[in-house]
Formats: sequence, C-alpha cells, structure tokens
Amino acid sequence: MTDFFGDGALVNLRDHLLPGLWPLLLGFAVCALAVPLMIRLSHRVGVIAMPSERHAHAKPTPALGGLAMFVGFAAAVLILVPINLTVIGLIVATGLATLLLIVDDRSPVRPLVKLAMQVAVAVVAVVIFGDLLKDDHFVISFFRLPGGQLVHLGLLATPVSIFWLLGMQNTVNFLDGADGLAAGVVFIVAATLMLAAAGLGQIDVVQLGGALAGTCAGFLIFNWHPAKIFMGDSGAHFLGTAIGVISILGVAKVAVAFALAVPVIALAVPIADTAWAILRRRRQKASVASADLLHLHHRLQAFGLDQRQTCFVFYTASALLGALGLTLFGHGRILAVVLAACAVLTSTVAADLLMHAGWRIPAPFMRRLLGQPSSR
Repeated sequence: MTDFFGDGALVNLRDHLLPGLWPLLLGFAVCALAVPLMIRLSHRVGVIAMPSERHAHAKPTPALGGLAMFVGFAAAVLILVPINLTVIGLIVATGLATLLLIVDDRSPVRPLVKLAMQVAVAVVAVVIFGDLLKDDHFVISFFRLPGGQLVHLGLLATPVSIFWLLGMQNTVNFLDGADGLAAGVVFIVAATLMLAAAGLGQIDVVQLGGALAGTCAGFLIFNWHPAKIFMGDSGAHFLGTAIGVISILGVAKVAVAFALAVPVIALAVPIADTAWAILRRRRQKASVASADLLHLHHRLQAFGLDQRQTCFVFYTASALLGALGLTLFGHGRILAVVLAACAVLTSTVAADLLMHAGWRIPAPFMRRLLGQPSSR
C-alpha cells in the first residue's frame, strides 16, 4: 500500500496515476465534442425529456447525453488501453446499456421491460464474458477477508455479480434527478477507484477509471445547471454499468471486499436514498419503478437549496466518504486534503444560502470596529 501524499509522492504519482491521465483527457475531449452533436441528434430523432413528474425541469431538454458519454469513454479506452477480452467485455456491456435504454428515453417502457433490459446488460457482462468466455474478471467469485482468508462464493458467484450490476445501475439512475448531480458524483467515484487501483499497481483499472472520470467531466460542462442536455436513462445505466464492472476488475482479484467497499462507501448517500425509495414505494403499494419527487435531492431543493447547492452537498458527501474508503488502501493522508476541500464547499453553500435568505447575524460591536461610513 502507498500513500500519494507521503514520501516519494511525485514518484508514486508518475508511476501509478499518470497512466490514467491520458485516458481522462481523451475521454473529456471526445465527450465534450460529441455532446453538441447529440443535442442536434436528440431533436432530430425525438429523444427529448419533457417536463413532468419524472423530469423536474421547466422546458423540453435533449436527452441523448448517455450516447455522448459512451462515445467518449469507448474512444478513450479503445485508443489508450491495451485491448483484451476484459476491455471488449466492458465496452460491449456499457454499449448495450446505452443503446437499450435509449428506447426508454425516447418512449418510456413498462417497468418490467426496463428491468429486463437491466438484467440483459448484467447477464451479458457476467454470464457471457464472465462464465462462457472464462473471463473471471467480471465475476465476484470470492472474498478475501482482512485476515487473508478466502471465502469462495461457488454457485452464488453469478447471481451475486448480477445483483451487484443491477444495484449500481439503479443507484445511478435514481441519483440522476438534478442538473450535474449524477455525472459529478460518478466522477468522484471514478477518481476514488483510480486512487484505490493505483495503490495496488492495477494500471489497467487506473486507465479505465481515468477514462470514465474524464467522460463525466466532459459531459458536466453541458449538464451543469441550467443543463443544455440530460444523460437520460441511457446515460445513468451506462455509468452504473461502468462503475459496477470497473470496481470488480483488477482490484477485485487482490481484495474483493475492499474493492467493492470503495464505491459502496463513496455512493453511501445515493445507495441509502435508493433503498429508502424502494421501501417507501412498497409501503405505499406503488411500483418500485414509479417516479416521484421524494428523493433526497428533491427534498434538499424543497428545503431551499437550488440545484447547484444540492450538487455541492452530494459532492461533499461523496468525496468525504470516498476518502474514508481509500483509507482501506493505505491512503490515510488524503483524508485531510478532502476534509479541507469539503469544508470549503460546505462554507460556500452556507454563505450562498445566508446571502439569498437575507439573514444577518447581529453584531453591533462590529460597527464600532469598522467606524462610521464616510460622507465623501
């Protein structure tokens, strides 16, 4: 294990993180170039998100952002990452998630049909590339406990892996409810996975995480409030599939329990919100897939935060929890850096709220210190 803020930091950065920089930059550039094209294509093919209970926005907005993100990610991976069966499987699985869910973006399908699409994506990754083609990188076949003991899942390996990918798809999908929210949070999770993989020398995972992070950043330019384009269900499922697969690739062969803990901890807030949404809808005897405006990001906006402030709250939580997850891989000092950054974000949101609310803190003694205003 290594800490990038310890001794030999520059050497560690060069040897372990630099390989992920080039996929990050290429993914950023290609996605940023692809988004304007997808905005035009969205209008031409009719993939437009209309204002409704499902989409809390004021005007019709193009929704082919998921395709732009996939194009950026695929270009970065295919050009800069060594091609093997694992890379091909990742591209196929994420591409299938993108293309299948574009159908739902154009004309919403029934919940069971959507679930079938999600299962199809997970089965392609786990069963076809994991079992049939004998690429066990896609299958969570064992856990390595902290004491070094191996726990083999046996027959449970395939269903557990499928459930993991389904969970990641739905978590990101439920998270996508405010401009810039899902793309920003996944950027943080991808960067966290890069650091975790770099600490273990898993260069291929560093490159894949970099490609995903860059793609999210390129899309965020156009998705930041007020959004010019949405990622749609296709983009949310692309991101969920990518995060789910990348988190169990190279790092998982070293310490599956730790590797899966990193995205789970970083996504703890949206995962908890997703679980509560499922329980809430079941208690109301409504479909789990039914749309509502009761997610945490909606409640924060109802409390008085705007969309940008809501994003800052989620970014802060994800960064802080992701840094806690990185302590599992020996990156202890990065926690202090993240705490400082989170303090800045928190104070920014608080100051913005105070300014817009017109609140004032009574402090008459301050007027005496400042003196009387000049008459000139």
